Amino acid sequence: MSRPSVQTLAGWGRVPAVPAQVTTPTSWAEVSAATGKPWCVRGLGRSYGDSAVPPLDGGTVMVGTGLDRFLAFDPETGILTAEAGVSLEEIIRHYQPQGYFLPTTPGTKFVTLGGAVAADVHGKNHHVDGSFSAHVTGFTICLPDGSIKAVTPATDPDLFWATVGGMGLTGFLLTVSLRMRRVPSAWYRVRYERASDLDRALLRLAEEDRHHRYSVAWIDCLSQGSSLGRSVLMLGKDAEPHELTKSYRNRPMEIPAKGRKSVPLDFPAWALGAWSVTAFNQAFYWKHADCTKIVDYDTFFYPLDAILHWNRIYGRRGFIQFQAYFDDDTAAVGLRAILEAISQAKLASFLAVLKRCGAAGPGWLSYLAPGYTLALDIPYAADRIGPLHNRLMAILLKYHGRIYFAKDTLATAENIKEMYPNLSKFRDFQAKLDPNGRCRTRQAVRLGLVH
Repeated sequence: MSRPSVQTLAGWGRVPAVPAQVTTPTSWAEVSAATGKPWCVRGLGRSYGDSAVPPLDGGTVMVGTGLDRFLAFDPETGILTAEAGVSLEEIIRHYQPQGYFLPTTPGTKFVTLGGAVAADVHGKNHHVDGSFSAHVTGFTICLPDGSIKAVTPATDPDLFWATVGGMGLTGFLLTVSLRMRRVPSAWYRVRYERASDLDRALLRLAEEDRHHRYSVAWIDCLSQGSSLGRSVLMLGKDAEPHELTKSYRNRPMEIPAKGRKSVPLDFPAWALGAWSVTAFNQAFYWKHADCTKIVDYDTFFYPLDAILHWNRIYGRRGFIQFQAYFDDDTAAVGLRAILEAISQAKLASFLAVLKRCGAAGPGWLSYLAPGYTLALDIPYAADRIGPLHNRLMAILLKYHGRIYFAKDTLATAENIKEMYPNLSKFRDFQAKLDPNGRCRTRQAVRLGLVH
């Protein structure tokens, strides 16, 4: 185990930034020994708020990336078993050349396997394939009392379904077994299609449910009036080798080598003013005329991963990401109200994503069910963010929506008590696992996810 050191930690939004004692265990025994004191677990730090930092009364942060070995892979079933500190990037690098890809993926590959389970992440194919937990066949976990247990949905369904989506509060994940998906190439056939307003975007996403495995829409959060919610839809399918350019037909699992750019410093606050975001949104919308392209997985799934430290665009003040879910019955009116509030506040950024959601999973705190989800970044303007966030939460509550814990920074326990029907069940179960209250995060205390 690395020597404990005091570091300043934050989520990807850089709000809040707090000092914490940090260590990186490199063996299961070290993890087990460390659970005797207050602690929380952290992966690569890509949750946006305070879900991987300690509460105000302190505790050690155990970083999971020291446990990052591949353990087994069965090409017949596609089941990969690896330690939970392995990143999605590493999985892709090892198994894409063999013709396997992640069954679903968030918008960044810089996430650990354990973090993907803890947040029960989802991607552009939720309407077809569900969230990450739908493809997890089992895991090994160090419980808050230091004991180690192998878990499957059949052997211990309560622990399994409390852990997926449980934000690391049931223990330290040591290994995960994941069913990978066989793919014909490393490329995707993507149709780009403009939608003139929100209603059109929702209609087209629903119409494409059966025709495209992947669907997502970039949405202009600052558009108003008859153009409110105008979007660019990206509808994707696996590309077959014969569809690729001549240079890649005989090597369909390869993609071009790409360099990465970096944001070298924090942008000043004025750089993301309403005028600059409006200009970007105008250009993006008109640049993407209706067309079909063959693009590689990096371009389709991870466009922002090509820009290291892109969160510096928001400057030292940081930002929050607000992700709202509404079911099919309330989505049109709920999303319209969200977009109107954002447009009027003029605090929205150019990073706003609308997705179609499919069937709910059995995870007690899993996020999505049939409907739509909108994720958007909001610069952290200290004097304006509170009133705007309160307005957005009121809209969610009015239309029976919910927030996503992996993106949350400012919600309260009062806000979420009606959003997750299994919250009390989770709290009681977590308390039995952790009667001494050692496993805590700042978010868990703020939202009342733990007693």
